[in-house]
Amino acid sequence: MPKTRHSKRTAPPAGRISYNIREVALAAKVSVATVSRALQMPGVVAPSTRARVQAAVERLGYRPNAQARMLRTARTHVIVALVPDISNPFFAEVIRGIEQVAHQNGYSVLLGDTQNSRAREKVYAELLETKQADGLITLMPHIPPLSMPGPLPIVNACEYVKDKSVTSVYVDNEAAADEAVTYLLTLGHRDIAFVTGPMDSPISVDRDRGYERALQRAGIKRDRRLTAVGDFSVEAGIRAVDSLLAKQPFTAVFCSNDEMAIGAMRSIKLKGLKVPQDISVVGFDDIRFSRYTDPPLTTVAQPKDELGREAMNMLIEMLSGVDVPARKRILPTQLVVRGSTARCSKKSRPG
Repeated sequence: MPKTRHSKRTAPPAGRISYNIREVALAAKVSVATVSRALQMPGVVAPSTRARVQAAVERLGYRPNAQARMLRTARTHVIVALVPDISNPFFAEVIRGIEQVAHQNGYSVLLGDTQNSRAREKVYAELLETKQADGLITLMPHIPPLSMPGPLPIVNACEYVKDKSVTSVYVDNEAAADEAVTYLLTLGHRDIAFVTGPMDSPISVDRDRGYERALQRAGIKRDRRLTAVGDFSVEAGIRAVDSLLAKQPFTAVFCSNDEMAIGAMRSIKLKGLKVPQDISVVGFDDIRFSRYTDPPLTTVAQPKDELGREAMNMLIEMLSGVDVPARKRILPTQLVVRGSTARCSKKSRPG
């Protein structure tokens, strides 16, 4: 019989479990998603990175398993992004981040404007079940019901799902709201109104907690007459502040998003009051329009583009053919101070 025991091999011996894609990524000092791209779409990867990945593949004798190969051949390279309200400019900037990473990796994005309709969500989710799309990114506080076996190729962004089995990327809304209200407190404001979003939304609940936490730390008991609920629209901000001004005087108002803050400023001005001389206003999101209001809006800036980019990167990693554990990633926010806030002047306090 020919002796083959000592012959040289570039792959692990038959019967041995080969190295997995994570080990290849570690050896090449790149991400799992980059390894996947280098093997499936080498044209989109820098030559030096591609060479490093290929060297690691050959050194470790990595061979994709049959199931992973089958999954790749069945790919549509289409992902679905579900948005509750496409008219909200905040979502437009997140979608742009998703689209950038998708395009770089050979994916197309199908945008679904659900208008908060579960029936619409179901129609788009069925594209995943019928293999007309590879994955789903949802910008809502829940995941559409799916009857698919195994881990679902779904990423939740902006809002978040408490289920630990769902991969999410979002910001610490409670801490960000706390920072915004604390800033108003440092300016001498004590009667601070709050326009919250719908309380069936986790981010609204967290921003409400942040508002109350800042007041408690300052030794201020919350006055429920200074809280109004809106739906994140400009019109809701107008209605909320109209209602608040009719009930209780205040020198500052914190709104759960920029659109409602813009509405709040409109309401204040229609009452013959001035921003920020009479009432300071703070928003949340830092949409593009916030810097062009009169005066420019002080707001909590969310990393909108990065939220979208990270969500798409997470989904690509999930689609790489290996089991990726669910993750919760929290991105930082920043309080952007502009002209809509000023020190409190009690003599100019409304009412």
